[in-house]
Amino acid sequence: SAPRCHINKQLLDVRVLKGEPAELSCAVSTTEVTGTWFKDGLKLKSMDGVYFEKEGLVHKLIINKVDDIHAGKYRFEGGDLKTEASVFVEDPPQVDKVLLKNLTSVPTVAKAGQKVNIKIPFEGRLPIRAMWLKDRMELVDDTRTRVDKTETFTMLSISSSERKDCGDYKVRLKNDSGVLEINLKLVVLDKPQPPAGPIKIVESSANDITIQWKPPKDDGGKPLQNYVVEMQQIGKSDWVALGETPRGCTTFTTNKVEQDMSYYFRVRAVNAEGTSDPLESDEVKVVGKPSPGAPDPPEIVSASRDTITISWKAPRKTGSSRIVGYIVQKRKKGTTTWLPVNSVPVADKKLKMTNLKKGLQYEFRVAAVNAAGVGDPSGPSQPVFARDSTKSLGQVQDLQVSSSDSTSVTLTWKRPEAKDGSDVKGYEVEMRSSNNLSWTKCNSLPIEATTYTVKGLRAKQIYFLRVRALNDSGPGEAAELEACIEAAPRVVSPRLLIDGTVKSFLVVKAGNTIRVNIPFEASPDPMVTWLKDGRPLPSQATTNTKNGTAQLLIAAAEFTDSGTYTIELQNGLGERETFSFQVQVTDIPQSPGPIRLEENVPNTVTVTWEPSASEKWENDLYYTVLKRESQKGLWHVVGDLIYTNKFTFTKLIPGRDYYFRVVAKNNLGASGPSETAKPWRIQKPKVEFQVKPQKYKGVNQNQPPRFLVPLKPHVVTTGSECRMSCAVGGHPPPKITWYKDNRDLSNDPTYFCTNDFGICSLVLLGVTKQDEGEYMVEATNEMGRAFSKAFLAVRGMS
Repeated sequence: SAPRCHINKQLLDVRVLKGEPAELSCAVSTTEVTGTWFKDGLKLKSMDGVYFEKEGLVHKLIINKVDDIHAGKYRFEGGDLKTEASVFVEDPPQVDKVLLKNLTSVPTVAKAGQKVNIKIPFEGRLPIRAMWLKDRMELVDDTRTRVDKTETFTMLSISSSERKDCGDYKVRLKNDSGVLEINLKLVVLDKPQPPAGPIKIVESSANDITIQWKPPKDDGGKPLQNYVVEMQQIGKSDWVALGETPRGCTTFTTNKVEQDMSYYFRVRAVNAEGTSDPLESDEVKVVGKPSPGAPDPPEIVSASRDTITISWKAPRKTGSSRIVGYIVQKRKKGTTTWLPVNSVPVADKKLKMTNLKKGLQYEFRVAAVNAAGVGDPSGPSQPVFARDSTKSLGQVQDLQVSSSDSTSVTLTWKRPEAKDGSDVKGYEVEMRSSNNLSWTKCNSLPIEATTYTVKGLRAKQIYFLRVRALNDSGPGEAAELEACIEAAPRVVSPRLLIDGTVKSFLVVKAGNTIRVNIPFEASPDPMVTWLKDGRPLPSQATTNTKNGTAQLLIAAAEFTDSGTYTIELQNGLGERETFSFQVQVTDIPQSPGPIRLEENVPNTVTVTWEPSASEKWENDLYYTVLKRESQKGLWHVVGDLIYTNKFTFTKLIPGRDYYFRVVAKNNLGASGPSETAKPWRIQKPKVEFQVKPQKYKGVNQNQPPRFLVPLKPHVVTTGSECRMSCAVGGHPPPKITWYKDNRDLSNDPTYFCTNDFGICSLVLLGVTKQDEGEYMVEATNEMGRAFSKAFLAVRGMS
């Protein structure tokens, strides 16, 4: 006998995006099998876009462009052979690509007070849930903000925009096929806030006054242009415009004041959108100081055991009248008491003092005198001994250039040879260029070390440098050398060395360290700037630049650290180089909320649960549903890759206990489970025992079918549940068949039919637009036939 035919390769379930092609294929053991294809129990024929192929042992069903009508259970039969599989049509939310690029790449800009409408049309399988978030928090309707959603679009409306509406927005579109997230930026422009106070008086005299303030905390989104300063004399009602300052200057001096008068000042900030409200000062009284200010500390001209000569310069502030002379005071080094040197003011700015004690060390100070009296004293002079000067010091030894570059020279030397026990107190360094004859001091205080770096030099120039040792008698003999400054190094434009080690997208677990090293090349060293989402880095982020590598470090990542980071290099010529990368901080999801169980359709259970809190920040979160049939049995997965918060389980056996648990998952792992507290059970139907009465021939009670309560029209919204019911009489009990647009629904798994003692119902879960149409119920028995019709209309969600 011929070998028995069998299936080499079974049909496999297929998940396919709407609009994409799909293929079901199986293989049999002999080419003699022709085979027939069925969908949802009905025999299939070739039609537009669906055709069958047979290639040797392989039989294929090919769909050119999948639509919702192609979803269902397919079966291939050939002789005694049979294999089944399902086609699942995925239709996730989608937005037009050009609109998506415009929304995500260009900020939406509005002026304060204007109405903002951001409308996003979308497509995809209904129902689609739309959520708007700002700073990770879901937007809720209030007096200014409203979120609208229909079957075809979602829209954010802000009736009167304000600066606080600026920021990053996220739109999340979600259905049972997937999630689409859109990131937007909204910029609201306004006039600046008032300058930050208080207004301070930094300088005041009888003739002028200088005020100071701080920039506004918010520039309104546009760069400041300038500040406007006004003044009001107390007792008068008018404000007088004094002038303007550029945006970088926050001080203003006016001479339009009079001594002993009081004034108010106010300052406004200006940008392209307008002028801020004013910052006003407290009452300011103009009081000129009549006596002079303090001169600089006097200089020591010469010193011996009998005399010390000092000189000084006039103070910068002379007071309310001219200076008539100066008072000089002295004190012994280490004491606090100042003693007068002259009782009558000396008109000259130089004084030779003789009444000194030999060998003591003195300090001197000077105060100017005018008609109002003695002014503030200067600081003390350098301490000086009343003794004959020791022998001047000789030259420092071995003066040489130890290193140099295009802007600096480092000198080193050794102490001069000791002469008569003279003690070196320090060193001074002077310089002059080759085309200048005058020497310039490089250090203001004596240098204690025997090395010094002269900075601020120009490349390709020749400089003369000299060093002298210092003691109480003054500077010693100079040692001099010539130095030629190198040419400036070749300018290398800043360039980021982005290679395989630098990633453009980082996923970091919350609590872990974010460490990004970015190598670069540039000469001279560039200015390195880091930004997050276009703004300065948060305080927990630190940066470091060393040896051609810039580093970003965040010790313990938080969810708020997610975003776009940008590094910018810039040199003195204005050349720039930037690189941006994404950081996504995530974590194992938090557990879902409590579980509810409902029997919406007989002999099924619908599991619903509260969303995991991680849904607010996690893009790729989904759910898995598990069940077991006793308190200690093994858990089995019954639903996976679920993007909604609902799952219906149909394979229930009456009389058994079922326990369910739900876990949230992402690419890092799974949350802890949320479980049902009590088991779910469908009771076994009770068996009724009846005593069969003795048959006897009586009146014929047979009746043809008739509708006691006919079908009624229904209008429902998408996503809701619909139950269509009627009441049927007749004997024997009629057979009930349901039709939609004349198509038999008996073998369609998406419809549930019930018949309880003549009460007949058709249940549709999660109604879609495709469910709209004319429904008919037919009742038949041996006595006749009856039918009732009604129309189901489906409306979009408001």
